[in-house]
Amino acid sequence: MGTYLLGVDIGTSGCKATVIDTNGRFIADGYTEYPSYHPHFGWVEQKSTDWLNAMILSLKRAAEKGKFSTKDIIGLAVDASAHNTVLLDRNGAVIRDTIMWQDQRAYQEAAFLKEQYLDLIKSTTFSSPSATWSLPQLMWVRDNEPEVYSKIERIMFIDDYVRYQLTGAISTTHIQAQGSLMFDNRKMVWSEDLVKLTGLPMTVLPEIRKTTDISGYVTAKAAALTGLKEGIPVVMGASDTSLESYSVGGLKPGDCVLKMATAGGINVFRNIGAPFLDTFIYSHVVDGVWYYGRGTVSAAQALRWYRDTFCQKELAEEIAGGQNTYQLLDKEAEGVPPGADGLFFHPYMSGERAPYWDPKLRASFTGFSSMHRRGHFNRALLEGVTFSLRQCFEGMEEFGRIDQISFVGGGSKSPLWRSILADVFDRKIVKYKRDDSSLGAAMLTGVALGVFGSHQEAVEKTAVIDSITEPNPENVEKYSKLFPLYVEIHDDLEKTYHKYEDA
Repeated sequence: MGTYLLGVDIGTSGCKATVIDTNGRFIADGYTEYPSYHPHFGWVEQKSTDWLNAMILSLKRAAEKGKFSTKDIIGLAVDASAHNTVLLDRNGAVIRDTIMWQDQRAYQEAAFLKEQYLDLIKSTTFSSPSATWSLPQLMWVRDNEPEVYSKIERIMFIDDYVRYQLTGAISTTHIQAQGSLMFDNRKMVWSEDLVKLTGLPMTVLPEIRKTTDISGYVTAKAAALTGLKEGIPVVMGASDTSLESYSVGGLKPGDCVLKMATAGGINVFRNIGAPFLDTFIYSHVVDGVWYYGRGTVSAAQALRWYRDTFCQKELAEEIAGGQNTYQLLDKEAEGVPPGADGLFFHPYMSGERAPYWDPKLRASFTGFSSMHRRGHFNRALLEGVTFSLRQCFEGMEEFGRIDQISFVGGGSKSPLWRSILADVFDRKIVKYKRDDSSLGAAMLTGVALGVFGSHQEAVEKTAVIDSITEPNPENVEKYSKLFPLYVEIHDDLEKTYHKYEDA
């Protein structure tokens, strides 16, 4: 019998629960998928009923694998992606499905904010309006769903809502609040001027707490549902991005972490918070540290779509005990030279964020001929997502040369993708044995409860390097020539995609 720390990630594609012991040793994890819904092009929604159910099942799976009792867990933290508002009525009931961060429906509201309030927003939030933020999404609800808007009594974010179900307490972190485009980064409070643009009163917004604060304690009802012990503390936690970086030692200025999950993102850490390019700027879980992030909407999501759409036979064989489909696709792609013999992929499956911030872009394979086989398409997809992230990286070294990048997310499991990343970026790529935000949440729980004396101690006891991938000079040279063509294809097709709505 031991005592354990639990981290729960309510991710975009599913929930992962990770359990470590009080020495930082990994015990087990469990994962459960849930769907997103796409009622129209560019719309992405999720059902709030899926999240806690997935957490319960993920925890059960972890306990079965790790052969531990959930009653021996002494505390937990929850994280989730940013920007996703959960709308509740006066009875605490959710009144519509959650509009997710990939959703592009609020592009007109974002354009209005950019035209009329850009200076105010940038000086207050350090960021620029786009459809991904909560502020334009709430304006869209106001203008398009007045019957929903009129019922809004409380607003919270996904991890807040799961903690609410566990504890009955309502609060959020300053990091999640920063994802709303309604938070004053200079004063570290909700911005009345920006909240006013939604037409909602300040009272709908949750209290701001620190990431290591205790949000509340597991209720008897939640204990019965989850198998957790009643009364254990639930730590506030943070966003998935900050805790993923935290799990691999992203603590100090100069560190760089690239994430290849549903979306792809690259974060550079600084000790100064200030507007910079069209960049997401968030506080980190470490006091005084900020991370500057840019990202592409569809990364591993594009690969999952490709698998699910074109590999039904292989998926069925995998389910029956055959080879992992992703590994099979990688093996095929390894037989194709860098550049996929002139085949390019652009990953704009739900429009795009950085560097274009254009909801009207579409994904494409271009340049294929009768010589190309499936392996070419497999490789082109991995290269296209990586090229998109290289575009996001441009300008980020204004803060100083970056020599190595910590690679996290599902995509980091692919040796081929790691080598492509090293070659396209011409940087050393470091992969850790485990890099989940749920692991970071468990580590943060240990710091909050005093199990670990500091963030650094949590990292030293828990984070373990798995592999280091060096760039191949020959491939670096080839990709440096292909990258401008990748950018040029976007430039050529951009105007065409903008005509689609009129066709």
